Amino acid sequence: MRRFFDDRQLAHAPVRELHNGEWTAYAENAERPRAILAALSGWEAVRDFGMAPIAAVHDAGYLAFLQRAHDEWRAAGRNGDAIGYTFPVVRRRPLSFGRVDADLGAYSFDAATPIAEGTWEGAYWSAQTALSALDHLAGTGEASAFALCRPPGHHAGRDYMGGYCYLNNAAIAARAAQARGLGPVAVLDIDYHHGNGTQDIFYADAGVFFASIHADPATDYPFYWGHADERGEGAGEGTTLNIPLPRGTDGAAYAPALDRALAAIADWGARCLVLSFGADTHSSDPISFFRLERDDYRAIAGRLRGLGIPVLILMEGGYAVGDLGGNVAAFLAGFEG
Repeated sequence: MRRFFDDRQLAHAPVRELHNGEWTAYAENAERPRAILAALSGWEAVRDFGMAPIAAVHDAGYLAFLQRAHDEWRAAGRNGDAIGYTFPVVRRRPLSFGRVDADLGAYSFDAATPIAEGTWEGAYWSAQTALSALDHLAGTGEASAFALCRPPGHHAGRDYMGGYCYLNNAAIAARAAQARGLGPVAVLDIDYHHGNGTQDIFYADAGVFFASIHADPATDYPFYWGHADERGEGAGEGTTLNIPLPRGTDGAAYAPALDRALAAIADWGARCLVLSFGADTHSSDPISFFRLERDDYRAIAGRLRGLGIPVLILMEGGYAVGDLGGNVAAFLAGFEG
């Protein structure tokens, strides 16, 4: 399996985040990709596909904001990373004040997703990493490819950031796969946390099937999305499947949920799968509460391989740095049989 990563993704380096009322060290740090890079070899170069595939998913105003936000933060006399503190949850309108504080709130849904000096560069090359892996998959007809995307993407919506995510790599790759004639395309999210941004982007879209297996949002972030009764709307009604699971879920309890999601993807007629893979489902993860083990990742990969369609694997979460490289290596080994 070909693996893709670009060192420019490491430019994204926020110092801290606001969590449970206190400042804490930023959890989605550069040690995560370094652990995965150390566990695997044979990394491929990333190509630059430009802004067009990104703009096919994200709002133009939001993209312009991401590129200018940190400079405006510094120009306003601020130090450190840009973080919002006021969020327009009621009557969210496209207002423009020319003030970075207002834009930070308008384009985000949490205070745990700072914009650092290198955030745009890191997010841009994370998206290009996903597109490079897709290009390889489309051009070779191979069964799978892996993109080490960092920062991750599945919490980012069309015009908002959150959950350590700025550009939605899975949505960008899915749209690009459609454009290359690889559809119908399905997205399966198996991160511990629900991929609310991906769901939001495709919620009224009949052309992309979105399925997610995740911690019950009644107890876990992002709380407001990912409930079982969310099935899509309008033309997309029935093309969203959420399978929330309780804290403490182990491999045995996870397997039926995976079978249900894969059956729905197959029944829908998907010819290409974009997989948002989070290793934060592991028992050692410090901010998550499933109990999957390394052998479970091999088994999950085997079931995914059994779909018999190309699978583009994109990295999302996973914060137990000491176990992360081995867990990702085990998961990819499951695809290789």
